[in-house]
Amino acid sequence: MAENVPVVEDEESVYAGNKVQPCTSTPMQVTLHSGSQKWKAEEEKCTTTKLSEMLGLEEFFSLKVWRASLAELVGTAVFVFALDTIVISTYETETKTPKLIMSFLIAVTTTIILIAINPISGSHMNPAVTLAAMLVGLISLSRAVIYILAQCAGAVLGALALKAVVSSTIEDTFSLGGCTLNVIVPGPNGPIMIGLGASQALWLEIICTFVLLFAAIWIAFDHRQARALGRVVVISIIGIVVGLLVFISTTLTATKGYAGVGMNPARCLGPALVRGGHLWNGHWIFWAGPAIACVAFYLYTKLIPQQHFHADGFKHDFLNILKAIFASNHAHKK
Repeated sequence: MAENVPVVEDEESVYAGNKVQPCTSTPMQVTLHSGSQKWKAEEEKCTTTKLSEMLGLEEFFSLKVWRASLAELVGTAVFVFALDTIVISTYETETKTPKLIMSFLIAVTTTIILIAINPISGSHMNPAVTLAAMLVGLISLSRAVIYILAQCAGAVLGALALKAVVSSTIEDTFSLGGCTLNVIVPGPNGPIMIGLGASQALWLEIICTFVLLFAAIWIAFDHRQARALGRVVVISIIGIVVGLLVFISTTLTATKGYAGVGMNPARCLGPALVRGGHLWNGHWIFWAGPAIACVAFYLYTKLIPQQHFHADGFKHDFLNILKAIFASNHAHKK
């Protein structure tokens, strides 16, 4: 799910364009009065260049990155359409174990789509995965922004495609398979709202997303494990973990009106934008929960011994970027 899943034989040739070339540490030979100003200008230029490279600003103009984002867009569209279709069809089918069947089908579908676009973009298809990859330094901030925008656009297209093929009754009953915390149902004394509380739903999003990152995405990020196991095995593990977490979240709560853990803000955004209504109730939880989990995952990677985490990629994690920003501000104030 990360870009280092494919086996890379020559890391230097692949990532050389992303590495920051060090600025000269030896000041130029200049005169005493004008030399200090020239050296200061040179230092500021060096700091600014380094920061822009750390942010990966050149990737905004990279055709390769935009082509990869197209794969993210199409992959997320197919993913949202397939996933929401599975949710609807499983509960429409007369079976005693709809949640188990739904979770199994989600695991298989997730695996297939991830394998399909992995060679092109790394198959993130999830703002949470992209954010985690950016925080640990696998991809640049610029690429992360492009990917997340593409994923959100793809989710909207997937929801629109689903809306075009289902009946209005199915759309109303299942809310396009979107992420819901609660629904309004008829009660003895009028309509009542049933579902899951905001705090409980937030904790589920945080915990399940962290487990996804820790138990599955971690393997994809660590090039040693990814190369040893192979792309298909790594992605299959991710699919299985996603299916298990969906099953656990829907079974553990057993609350009508709660659609289960999202773990993917884009997947929740698509149906919300297309369908609207109660899908916006507590929608922030499906963004805040995964974001908090990504930060927790990043802190975990910083706290463990570095020899236990081997990731190839952009090489500039979030803390290094913050240091560069502060250094740039300090240089401008002088």
